[in-house]
Amino acid sequence: MKIDLKFKYQALLTKIRNEAPFQPEVAIVLGSGLGNFASSVNIIKSFNTSALPGYPPSTIKGHEGKIHFSEYDGKKLLLFQGRIHFYEGYNISECILPSFIARQLKCKYLLLTNAAGGVNPNFVPGDLMLNRSIDSFNIKKELTNLIGLADETGKNNFNNFPSAFLNGLIKKAALEEKIELKEGVYWFNKGPAYETPAEIRMMGKFGADAVGMSTVHEAIFAAYLGIKTSSITCVTNFAAGITGQKLSHEEVTVTAKLVEDKFERLVKRTILLID
Repeated sequence: MKIDLKFKYQALLTKIRNEAPFQPEVAIVLGSGLGNFASSVNIIKSFNTSALPGYPPSTIKGHEGKIHFSEYDGKKLLLFQGRIHFYEGYNISECILPSFIARQLKCKYLLLTNAAGGVNPNFVPGDLMLNRSIDSFNIKKELTNLIGLADETGKNNFNNFPSAFLNGLIKKAALEEKIELKEGVYWFNKGPAYETPAEIRMMGKFGADAVGMSTVHEAIFAAYLGIKTSSITCVTNFAAGITGQKLSHEEVTVTAKLVEDKFERLVKRTILLID
């Protein structure tokens, strides 16, 4: 049975709409270790997601659980400082909330960001990767109860990720800021456990360049809704088996901290290029 998200989150949407200071144009989901971007722009109004009816609390370090209505150089932004993951015990209708809220507030663009392990041996921690495609063995089935049996328009919208227009702006922004920007395929794994070395080898053979535990379902659903959507990955560590080093969330947040400056410059320049 298809889930009616407007009904499920009616009280949440009503509260945000009643208190929103403006209609945002660009929505940005800030991934693990990347939340400090919010402090670099002008925050007009903030919501603690814990105060929003029906919004699940974020339980992961580095995910603040806040939604900010912000401005940067005249552009109206909607920032999600922290996201909701499957491995926290939530279901698909909760994990895609940022995409859904962005659409309900009529955002034209959605930029998803994440931290991930590098599968491509040519990538090193600290690299930024523009997602040219996404993949997963186990997420599309989870979306069935949200999209139902989509009509042909909805089905074709899946092919609209990533947005060629938004990806073009991100690449132009990287050139203008003199930032090396890799491109590759982001692979989704449900978690909560990190992947085994054998799984990483398999993903590499299937064309994955980085692997993480977010983004893919958000991107598919946003594309289905018709939002121009792109995503940027911060490669924060080598995936399991590449170096033999033990993986940890602390390594993710530490590396993300080191790339804050170029991440901030890339995203801000992209925002400025949106006409």
